[in-house]
Amino acid sequence: MTQPKSYAFATVGGARLRYRRVAGADPVIVFLHEGLGSITQWREFPDALCARTGLGGLVYERRGHGGSDPVILPRPDDFLVAEAEAVLPELLAALGIERPVLLGHSDGGSIALLYAAAYPGRVRACITVAAHVFLEPATESALAAAGEAFATTDWRQKLERHHGANTEAMFRGWNETWRRLAPRGWSMVDRLPAIACPVLAVQGLDDEHGTPAQVETIVARVSGRAEAFLIPGCGHSPHLQARDALTGRAAEFLSRAIAA
Repeated sequence: MTQPKSYAFATVGGARLRYRRVAGADPVIVFLHEGLGSITQWREFPDALCARTGLGGLVYERRGHGGSDPVILPRPDDFLVAEAEAVLPELLAALGIERPVLLGHSDGGSIALLYAAAYPGRVRACITVAAHVFLEPATESALAAAGEAFATTDWRQKLERHHGANTEAMFRGWNETWRRLAPRGWSMVDRLPAIACPVLAVQGLDDEHGTPAQVETIVARVSGRAEAFLIPGCGHSPHLQARDALTGRAAEFLSRAIAA
């Protein structure tokens, strides 16, 4: 029988952020969710990876997501940088986590890379899952389709199961900000050479939000050792659509990265 999961709150930057710890050894794996994500939307992946590796985990929700405090709109253009360089360092310090492994999905993957670039000595290893380091036409099309689906289908109700009263502002803060940035050619590629830790860049080959060019750019531009893992028949959520394959590859990568 699955045991009920317990949540706690940390106050960071004046906002309460909800989090959950997974028992295990150091270094702790910090799970950074996608732009519409929450703790519960990871499902069992954090527990599966922590059990496979023996490492501890931290799964938390950024402001405006899940059970964390509401977001203030509009989000600034540099919201990913603010999450990486201000919010995440304060949260880790508050919880006593030093030199973690960062594992981020989509927006969370971009945040993981930005943190690793800003604080290269503080990260043991970095795993990105469907991260974006620049915007592609596929991303812009997916954003437009997401806005339409939120307005016309039951997707809003599905998101409300995870985000409750945060749902409307959370979705707008994600969709409107990225659609505002898309015409400007947003990119963080120039920050990648500052990343010195081992990196595993993961993407599904059927990802509707981006192409393998994202992974290729990450692997080519970071300064540390980097590996690509492209998963056939998988879309934007490998941790759900190919959980066993991702868990196995991530565990193998972390075994080598931590030993080194």
